[in-house]
Amino acid sequence: MLEGIKKIFGGSKDEGAPKVEEKVEAAPQTPVETAPAEETKAASAKPRIGYIHLSGCTGDAMSLTENYDILSTVLTEMVDIVYGQTLVDLWIHGTYAEEMPEMDLCLIEGSVCLQDEHSVHELLEARKKSGLICAFGSCAMTGCFTTFARGGQQAQPKHESFAPISSLVKVDCALPGCPVAPEMIAKTVVALCNGDMEYLQPAIDKAACNAGCGCDVLTGVIRQGLCSGCGTCALACPTRAMGFTEGRPSCDRDRCIKCGTCYTMCPRAWLPIKRIKEDTGL
Repeated sequence: MLEGIKKIFGGSKDEGAPKVEEKVEAAPQTPVETAPAEETKAASAKPRIGYIHLSGCTGDAMSLTENYDILSTVLTEMVDIVYGQTLVDLWIHGTYAEEMPEMDLCLIEGSVCLQDEHSVHELLEARKKSGLICAFGSCAMTGCFTTFARGGQQAQPKHESFAPISSLVKVDCALPGCPVAPEMIAKTVVALCNGDMEYLQPAIDKAACNAGCGCDVLTGVIRQGLCSGCGTCALACPTRAMGFTEGRPSCDRDRCIKCGTCYTMCPRAWLPIKRIKEDTGL
């Protein structure tokens, strides 16, 4: 199911696919082992999902649980949750008690604190064990409001430098939002299970995008002559940093937390500007 996706990303799980195929091909030679071989193939068809929470507010995980109508189906029938801090703690006194399992997709929420050795080590280990790494939410994708932290907090006063996870590891796809919309999460999981690369392409493109504030709407949409004045950016902004002046968006930098939601939700931000310029001769 995930072969097409793994080929696109060059995932680390390519070696596992041939082994399953070899078992299935060898099954007819030994009729007694045919049933077990089919069961093994069916079990591996469900994507193995991991979830890691770093530095953030856990809003993205809460947004995931708001998919009430399909949540139980997704978690029990569509995917296998093989790693998650809310399910099992693999750490004892700062070291691994068990080896992190292999994962097809690892959702990572929150930015990474550079002074937190635990978080840095877990992030690097997840990159080794995962076929795909998804920056789950704006904190993981751009750093969001955590980049404004100065440290000195009572619990961990030395924790003062926070960065998007892409600063340490390669990110394959990103779901922006503060938090990510429940519908976006649900549709992305379904697309992953179905191998729908057309739907996943915007999330793949976002992994390489550093757009993360209202200024991106100004430079990437308004100054390109693409803004229609629909107001979607202002409605999507979680801190009301985006306003409207004479039918055009404006950004209050004191309110902006650089979550990237305004630019992501703008319907004109997804237009192929290069193609438009080619067609119009600009």
